[in-house]
Amino acid sequence: MRLIKFVSLAAIATLSVGLWSTPALLHLPMAATPAQSDWISGWVDDLKNSNQRWILVDLSSQRLTAWEGDNPVYSVIISSGREGERTPTGVFWVQARYVSSRMQGEGYDIPDVPYAMYYDGNYAIHGTYWHNSFGTPVSNGCINVAVNHAEWLYNWSSMETAVVVRD
Repeated sequence: MRLIKFVSLAAIATLSVGLWSTPALLHLPMAATPAQSDWISGWVDDLKNSNQRWILVDLSSQRLTAWEGDNPVYSVIISSGREGERTPTGVFWVQARYVSSRMQGEGYDIPDVPYAMYYDGNYAIHGTYWHNSFGTPVSNGCINVAVNHAEWLYNWSSMETAVVVRD
């Protein structure tokens, strides 16, 4: 039964760090192989069979959908990572949340990035006020959404909300 697989994998995927316990990142290479895509699809099936809130990011359609179990509750167009800065695929969990965050990297320094939800190191779903190119991969690897959509997602989600990113 898939739900049992999900529960056992979720239990296995927990790391203990000091007094805190956070889910591990189940990270895949930038371009998933067919076997890895099947693995991600298995997680999607498991999440749909649960009552959990979770986020699905489809890089090929540049769309993010918020789910509650098998019910899609919100869907928006995104901008993911551009060529050379691809958004990593895999199964992750929200690890940190900030109403406002400064994002810095090679060639960029953006203050006051709204509603940032970090799910894999420096990768986050966040509001974007500096471009309106949603539907086109233009970011440095993060998931860019319009600020009003980022606010909705931030208020709807919580720490450890599952984030599934697939091609």
